Amino acid sequence: MIVLKSRREIEKMRVAGRLVADVLAAVADAAVAGVTTEELDERAEERIRNGGGIPAFKHYQPDFIRCGPFPATLCTSVNSEVVHGIPDGRPLEEGDLLSVDTGAQVDGYFGDAAITVVIGDGNIEARLLADATRRALEAGIRVCRPGNHLSDISHAVQELAESEGYSVVRRFVGHGIGTSMHEDPPIPNYGEPGKGPVLKPGMVLAVEPMVNAGTWEVEASPDYWRVCTRDGDLSAHFEHTIAITESGPDVLTAAEGLSGSL
Repeated sequence: MIVLKSRREIEKMRVAGRLVADVLAAVADAAVAGVTTEELDERAEERIRNGGGIPAFKHYQPDFIRCGPFPATLCTSVNSEVVHGIPDGRPLEEGDLLSVDTGAQVDGYFGDAAITVVIGDGNIEARLLADATRRALEAGIRVCRPGNHLSDISHAVQELAESEGYSVVRRFVGHGIGTSMHEDPPIPNYGEPGKGPVLKPGMVLAVEPMVNAGTWEVEASPDYWRVCTRDGDLSAHFEHTIAITESGPDVLTAAEGLSGSL
């Protein structure tokens, strides 16, 4: 069941969303060669808690995971890792492609977003992939308008990514969000337009393209959390939490002081 949010609830979600945006901006600034993802995770948790939030990912365990709850504040996925990478002590290197996903709960409501950054100044291939993935997200956000269908978002993401020569992951999808981090509806990053639920004001959606340089196929690690591309090629990930309003999309995880609309 898709739960519509009131304007008051959306403003509560904006508070959580802006905290997430602040954390991701700080992580992006700190993500340089020699820093470990464990160190980034520690800084992110401290920033969320100092901002009055609770890390949404830490100790999270969905029903399909049997190996224990997620142990960290950030998902840090490097190079061929697609999603759910666990922070560790390996220093980042020049040219690494780092995707960072995080969420925060504030006053009972969640925000969720992800970014991808390239470590250092090189690796043009990684930069092109990250840029295309970001633009795929923006294409999906632009159709988050009342009267459109849910699959219009999916189609917009897929069309942009594939027009650049990339593929979109099928196995993992976006989702609704509110007082739970994952709510209905699931939002694939591929599909035909004009299908699924009609978008209505009050819907809040976490749209999150996962785009691969090679095949769209992925496989999980033995701990199941960490997911990698099957061919070992690069993957990038961007995400925003978006409210559907009468006037169009309102990006709740936009940084404070920036426009929340596209």
